[in-house]
Amino acid sequence: MRVLVVASFNKGRFAPFIIEQAEALKEQGCEIEFFGLQGKGLRGYLNNVPQLKQKIREFRPDVIHAHYGLSGLFANLQREIPVVTTYHGSDINDKSALPFSKMAIRLSGWNIFVSRKIIEIAKPKKNYSLLSCGIDLHELQQMNKSEARQRMNLEANKRYVLFSGAFDNEVKNAPLARKAMEELCDPSVVLLELKGYSREEVTLLMCAVDALLMTSFTEGSPQVIKEALACGCPIVSVDVGDVKERIDGVDGCYVAETRHATELASLLQNAMGFEGKTKGRERVISDQFDNRLVSQQLMKIFKIVCRK
Repeated sequence: MRVLVVASFNKGRFAPFIIEQAEALKEQGCEIEFFGLQGKGLRGYLNNVPQLKQKIREFRPDVIHAHYGLSGLFANLQREIPVVTTYHGSDINDKSALPFSKMAIRLSGWNIFVSRKIIEIAKPKKNYSLLSCGIDLHELQQMNKSEARQRMNLEANKRYVLFSGAFDNEVKNAPLARKAMEELCDPSVVLLELKGYSREEVTLLMCAVDALLMTSFTEGSPQVIKEALACGCPIVSVDVGDVKERIDGVDGCYVAETRHATELASLLQNAMGFEGKTKGRERVISDQFDNRLVSQQLMKIFKIVCRK
């Protein structure tokens, strides 16, 4: 099966989880090619229409898999090839993006939502699935803390909290994370920004730190949580996206009942006191978020759409 992946390329690269999902699909026998959208908003995306049609003529895909609602709407501007659109959260949670996503939902041959919460907001009537994006499982995720710290040049006598994204990403709500750190009143605890690292370095950081902290205003099914689980990293998060569902019952992982810095600081103390790795990796496996299993589900959806 030939699959054309359509997604934003405004940062000069595709999101790592999109690349990893495509690689897993290749293992299922798919032939994959990418089409990167450049420009802002639907008006900017419209400038890509001639190139998309040219790509379709050259590659002749069986199905187009678009990531995010605006990409799905764009991909549906042609009606020759069926479109499967995956909605990741920001395209549904953002009120300005939601109308475009709803148009994509009506036009797409199938719609994939990464969490139940965004299904409740989008209210699709038919032809949809709940399917979160998977992650790759590998040996590096099982490295012990001391070795990972050495490789990342982190000090042995300090405690480290890894923030769930870039400090300048407003959706991630870094001010709340900083307030929680202030509540700890402990200068030996360092808040690290998750920005500018390679995929290998991100894994090493998750093995090296004492906890991951998520304070986002909105999320869909955040990949960073699944990746931290796979590394056995303790987690503290506000109740956002599907985080509660993902980490519920995993010792060393906590979801705050409020968005108060005092509560988050208290939970961080608990998380940082957890000895060894959590059972998060087992949870990722039992919830079937291995990319190989997710890609098998995607293949079933692609076949349904192609039969239509």
